[in-house]
Parts: sequence; structure tokens; C-alpha cells
Amino acid sequence: MTIDNLPTLNAILNSTSAILLMMGWLSIKKGRRETHKRFMLSAVFVSILFLTSYLIYHYNTGSTPYPRHDFTRVIYFSILIPHTILATLVVPLIITNVVFALKGKFARHKKLARWVFPIWMFVSVSGVVIYLMLYHFA
Repeated sequence: MTIDNLPTLNAILNSTSAILLMMGWLSIKKGRRETHKRFMLSAVFVSILFLTSYLIYHYNTGSTPYPRHDFTRVIYFSILIPHTILATLVVPLIITNVVFALKGKFARHKKLARWVFPIWMFVSVSGVVIYLMLYHFA
């Protein structure tokens, strides 16, 4: 694997995270706490792998400019800007929510999760969309 393969790996990790998040959400809706816990901790682990790979890639390559100068540029930046802001904000929220859950503070965990889950899902899915726009539809 080379540095050039990392964007694809990152998209795979983001997709995996989104699937794990959805499975965790479905599990808790069905009252399956242990299954929910496994899915969510797996999503955290995959997200840590993503963040590590993402930082390695951008440390070595810098930023990747959007190559098109047409109407898709506005669409790209309208996805990228909230993605970037929310990706930065969601990390401490995820950590806080995991700590609440592991300490058994489930009321606080549930209250915060109502905000964290949709933001985390948006960040994971929009990350894949950004990848596709940069590397496959450009």
C-alpha cells in the first residue's frame, strides 16, 4: 500500500464507520445494549483508523484541490465546508459520549447521542461523497 492508496482506504473506513453506526443505532432501538456497545466501539475504532490514515495522507501530500471549475464546484464546497466544521466538532463529542456510556451514565449518554449520532453519520457519509467527487467524478 502506498500513500496514493490512502484516499480509497479512507473512503472504505468512512463507509464502514457509517454502517457500524447504523447497526449500533438499530441495535439500541431493539434494546440490544451489548450488541449496540460492540457496534459503537467498533465504529470508534474504525474512525480512529480513518483519522490516522487521513492525517498520514495529508501530512505527506498536503491538501487536494477540487479540479473542476463548473457548477459542481459549488456543490463540492457546500458539502466540504460543513463536513470539515462538523468533523472537527464531533471528535470531542464522541469521546465525551463514549465516556458517559462506559461510566454507565446512560441518561447523559442518550441525551448527547441524539446530537452526536446524526453529526457523526453526516461526517462519515459526506466524507465518502467528497472522496467520490475528488477522485472519481472530477
